[in-house]
Amino acid sequence: MTTINNNMDIKYVMNHIKSIAPICLSLTLFACSEAPTTNAVDNTTVADQSAVTNEPVELIPRELIFGNPTYSSVQISPNGKMISYLAPLDGVMNIWVAPVDALSAAKAVTADKGRGIRGYGWVAGMEHLLYVQDKGGDENFLLYGVDPTTGKESAYTPFENTRVQFLASDSDIPGKQIIGINNRDPRWHDVYELDIATGELTLLFENTENFGGFDFDNDLTLRFGQKSTSAGGAEYYKRTDDGWELFLSVSPEDLYTTGLAGFSEDNKTLYLQKSVGRDTSALFAMDLATGEETLIAQDDRADIGGTWRDKDTGVPYVYTVNYDKNRYFAMDERGEQILKRLNERFEGNFSRTSATDDESKWVVLNSQSNKVATYYVWDRGADEFTELFSVRPELADKTLAVMTPEMITSRDGLTLVSYLTLPPGADTDGDGRPEQPLPMVLNVHGGPWARDSYGYRSSPQWLANRGYAVLQVNFRGSTGFGKSFVNAGDLEWGLKMHDDLIDAVDWAVEQGITQKDTVAIMGGSYGGYATLAGLTFTPDRFACGVDIVGPSNLVTLLDSIPPYWESFRRVLELRVGDPNTEEGMAILQAASPLNKVEMISRPLLIGQGANDPRVKQAESDQIVNAMQEKGIPVTYALFPDEGHGFARPENRLAFFGVAEGFLATCLGGRAEPLGDDLQGSSLTVPVGETYVEGLAEALASFSAEERG
Repeated sequence: MTTINNNMDIKYVMNHIKSIAPICLSLTLFACSEAPTTNAVDNTTVADQSAVTNEPVELIPRELIFGNPTYSSVQISPNGKMISYLAPLDGVMNIWVAPVDALSAAKAVTADKGRGIRGYGWVAGMEHLLYVQDKGGDENFLLYGVDPTTGKESAYTPFENTRVQFLASDSDIPGKQIIGINNRDPRWHDVYELDIATGELTLLFENTENFGGFDFDNDLTLRFGQKSTSAGGAEYYKRTDDGWELFLSVSPEDLYTTGLAGFSEDNKTLYLQKSVGRDTSALFAMDLATGEETLIAQDDRADIGGTWRDKDTGVPYVYTVNYDKNRYFAMDERGEQILKRLNERFEGNFSRTSATDDESKWVVLNSQSNKVATYYVWDRGADEFTELFSVRPELADKTLAVMTPEMITSRDGLTLVSYLTLPPGADTDGDGRPEQPLPMVLNVHGGPWARDSYGYRSSPQWLANRGYAVLQVNFRGSTGFGKSFVNAGDLEWGLKMHDDLIDAVDWAVEQGITQKDTVAIMGGSYGGYATLAGLTFTPDRFACGVDIVGPSNLVTLLDSIPPYWESFRRVLELRVGDPNTEEGMAILQAASPLNKVEMISRPLLIGQGANDPRVKQAESDQIVNAMQEKGIPVTYALFPDEGHGFARPENRLAFFGVAEGFLATCLGGRAEPLGDDLQGSSLTVPVGETYVEGLAEALASFSAEERG
């Protein structure tokens, strides 16, 4: 369970890097921006003008949506003297630092020239920065540091074929970082203490116990180790003077909704998020001396999310719940006062992204679904808010689309929390429905043990601007809605999970949002699988599909998982299908789109990174080859320098430019010409370049060298 700790250190800033949930791709990670190069309104190709609203708004250049952001990941240093952020340097995302009172004096302190830096943070209690980087998307993240004053960089883990995990740090122990390194055995991470000043690594625990996770107290002492069980659950072991003793057993049904959530500052209270004996995950406080548990936060509709905690005691005073929208709830008078002030100051969403060690200054991010996000510094003593940066200032004067939550009922009675985004101007009477049916894109999230959430998202904005309704569905198996909902997805790939998507499409047709023959399906990772499943299992339901790094064969997918997922293997087998049993193998075979490739009768675009360690290139290769053998058209966009998604902005622009032309041909929406969007990208199109209007010509316009 991820808990928002009071100390906004590197562990929490880059927690996504050590996430064990596999096959999870969020297309919103690709959202970026740069200045437009053409007047897109005057360079629009529209296959069917009826697919666009009567008075379409300005067509926003793809570069403003998928190029690099102007500013992102803004943080304040522990002593509050510096502001850091990610911004382009020569077109590549790097770390910049400025005095908090002289932002114009900002300077880049890194000089990455490849895929850019995507995860970084301040060392707890120390004016020093850490960041991680892999090679070409292979997800072997190594750890680097930089002194923001001198610019001196350090390579803390100069190893090959190694993946670093952030485990613990504390502002009261500055300069010490606990990390996991898997260079002894790629399946298991050993625990090391890193001295930031000297770079010295000290082995604290050799992981011969095969733990898949660890928990440390505020003294940076290893207290618990966690491992998966053969039944698909988890066990937490407490470290003692004599070794390890079982502390907590978690059944398979509670796996995604139960876990440890940190300590009070004196290490006497352990916080847990548990769903044992209930459906949603609630927050409990356990007295470690007596074992007594006290319920301190709960919600009947959704799991407890993060908490804000007192810097001196570690006691939570605010918790979050994300059902249809992320909401904050006060746990005491202090929390009430803080939330009241933030609600007075901001409309839409707000979140605390960073704070000084003494919590005198916060960085707050404010956003709305149809407005670009903006960072502020809140001086809490003076009660003053100072605007810092807008993430994409070039979008500030653009007309963006509004996202609305929708509750859709599945055929067997589940509530599917979903999000509808309509093109600006499509809903003239304000009832949340277009005046006439629109072509629609069903945009399926990855994971599948993840979720879609409310807010500004790049893909829905892009698609809505092109004239499409966009529907995002939290199908069964999605997380955050309690254990019964996530467990309802077990062994249901291509079955009830897919039924939920079809039910959502039927709902959209009944509501007059779209028509049954003008719906495309699109997604990344599991969403890519859902696309392939849609075109094979229900071939008459979708006009076309866009699959991004989606698995085509669940047997080969499980055979090729990365070694550092070993602790999660049994969970995958029990929730997707067990290839070691006859019954499990039958489930996997039946749910694999590759085995029904002859059913594909609608256009398909596939995007793949050659270095993807999660869904390997072979997953796309084999379905493309099978389609070719059967004479079924397919367009295959392959990027040799990418992994599980497209990190380089040149590659994002290239792929989404191709996807835009593909969808325009299929659904009749608006499309900005490819122009020079392929320049600098590594795009190769082994198959099907003639199926997307203008693609063959664009490829011919740039040599392989010009395309990176």
